Amino acid sequence: MTRTMPAFAANFRQFTEGKSAREVATALLVRNAMVLILLVVICYFAYRSARFATLDNVTTILIAAAPFALIALGQTLVILTGGIDLSVGSVIAVSAMSAAWIAVRVPDQLWLAPVVATGVGLLAGAVNGLLVSRFSVPPFVATLGMLTAASGFAYAIGNGAPINGVPAGYGAFANSEVLGMKIPVLLMIVGFITFWFVLRHTTFGLRIYAIGGNASAASLAGVPTERTRVWVYLISGGLAGISGLMISSRVISGAPTLGQGYELDAIAAVVIGGASLFGGRGTVWGTLLGLMLIQTLNNGLQILVIPPYWQAVIKGALIAAAVAIDVWATRRTRS
Repeated sequence: MTRTMPAFAANFRQFTEGKSAREVATALLVRNAMVLILLVVICYFAYRSARFATLDNVTTILIAAAPFALIALGQTLVILTGGIDLSVGSVIAVSAMSAAWIAVRVPDQLWLAPVVATGVGLLAGAVNGLLVSRFSVPPFVATLGMLTAASGFAYAIGNGAPINGVPAGYGAFANSEVLGMKIPVLLMIVGFITFWFVLRHTTFGLRIYAIGGNASAASLAGVPTERTRVWVYLISGGLAGISGLMISSRVISGAPTLGQGYELDAIAAVVIGGASLFGGRGTVWGTLLGLMLIQTLNNGLQILVIPPYWQAVIKGALIAAAVAIDVWATRRTRS
């Protein structure tokens, strides 16, 4: 505490030095534009529906956000290096189908399901990482190819159909509670804390930012750029595998369409949170903010019984507006 307060005071003095009260207030509003947008959205839905502002609904939002959170965290690492991972939605599907297939055939060894799901995700991530780093395939192309291939494998595992008849115990992975919280919510919280620490306080995190800022300069400075990129895509794939297990465990079945479109929401969450698609700029807490905005929109629009097509229009418009505001805020802060 004694170290934190002087540092905070010094930063605050530097921030306010030479500025009027109006300029300080404007700068604070600009810096926290996305927080204000989220608060406005929450207040609007709470005003429109008493059901929205309830503890049960907050729990519903958190449970729905958990699978997205994991892939958004992986996407954060990838985007910070200047890459992108379009394959996570299909990796979710193939991981979920693989886990459900194992659960049906070995019902007395359900512990194999999370191992298989995570392993499939790690394998997909490793292939993406090797293509991008060792063979210099553009991330968009490499992960687009994995998106198509993984989707095909997901359908092949079930011969084009969902996998049903999964043991009831399979649902324990997503529906059990630890410390009063559902396991997916607990994993989400642990994930955000862990990756915040990794990015802020480890050499690996510094390397990720260095590669995204200037990969050539980072390489000349001795940063193992190829190995770091492989690890980044490996982590993204592994998190997608765990996310696939979560989703299939919630519904106690496997379907080749699980995770469809999730990659777009994950990318949107990262960008809304202030990350640059060119790499080198972004934070875990920014991703959390973007994730909560998207999940709050999804939940609120469903409660208000807005037709799905209008939900897509409203969500798309608000996401575009949020990103535009964030870009403007960033430019204003730098100037």
